Amino acid sequence: MDIVKVLTDPQNIVSALSAVVVFATIVTIAQPLLIRSTLETRLKSVSTRREELRRKSREALASKSSNSLRQTDEGLHKTIVERLQLSRLLEDPQVVEKLAQAGYRGPRPVTMFYFFRFVLPFVFGAATAFYLFVINDFGMPMLTQIAASVGGLTLGYYAPNVYISNVSQKRRESIVGAFPDALDLLLICVESGMSIEMAIQKVSQEIGGSSIELAEELTLLTAELSYLPERRQAYEGLARRTNHPGIRSVTTAMIQAERYGTPLGTALRVMAKENRDMRIAGAEKKASQLPAKLTVPMILFFLPVLFVVILGPAVIKVSDMMATKPV
Repeated sequence: MDIVKVLTDPQNIVSALSAVVVFATIVTIAQPLLIRSTLETRLKSVSTRREELRRKSREALASKSSNSLRQTDEGLHKTIVERLQLSRLLEDPQVVEKLAQAGYRGPRPVTMFYFFRFVLPFVFGAATAFYLFVINDFGMPMLTQIAASVGGLTLGYYAPNVYISNVSQKRRESIVGAFPDALDLLLICVESGMSIEMAIQKVSQEIGGSSIELAEELTLLTAELSYLPERRQAYEGLARRTNHPGIRSVTTAMIQAERYGTPLGTALRVMAKENRDMRIAGAEKKASQLPAKLTVPMILFFLPVLFVVILGPAVIKVSDMMATKPV
């Protein structure tokens, strides 16, 4: 069939992969230009979270019961998860914490996670089996094709976890990169006489140009400081959502400063210096790894070109002399 020939043609496959790489490169280059435009959307979502916390607080005060704090989630995915009891079948005790580290909060992301974890293995396995058994088997024996289909099932099962891990890692890098500067701004605000809530809110507005994720987390921290029953829970929530030792040490210092009455400005000054040293150490670590990472690209790309540039004229001259030499 013509469609099968087009899909299995190596030249077409290479062209499609090249198009995907070019598209990814363009998106990567254009992504910094689009970051600022999403700041307002992120802060709006955090404002919605603040209003939700306010509503919860009012309901808790009105009913004096935790049952009023239950959230609802509607949709086809919710129905499938409840009917098949996927939350019990695919139970992951750390799923809420992982999703929070990736920036997804509330009951809907949890339901969507279990839904895709159930659906994607069948999608990946069916797609792999269809390609190998119908379109092109690449000369593989039957057992190898079945093993590849099972591998597609396994890949689909772990795909949601891999996606969440990648998003969490990128989000954590963005937060950690701007966190020392945020601590410096927070120290200035606190020493100028501002309360900790107003200082964190002010810093969240100023740091948005450097890291939208950190601005979102600080705005959410301000909301939780206002509406959670204990301020310690708000600081511990920030530490769990970021999952970084430097931020965890800062939140611990802030909890101890409020509990024992120690000066907050001194603790922030020390923590800002430590986080800045950690950022410099991370940059030095990446710089020390650069020669080892450049070895393979230099061998594959730079050295052949260098040999051609150096030896090319000599080879051409020798070939011309051999051609013009009388017999």
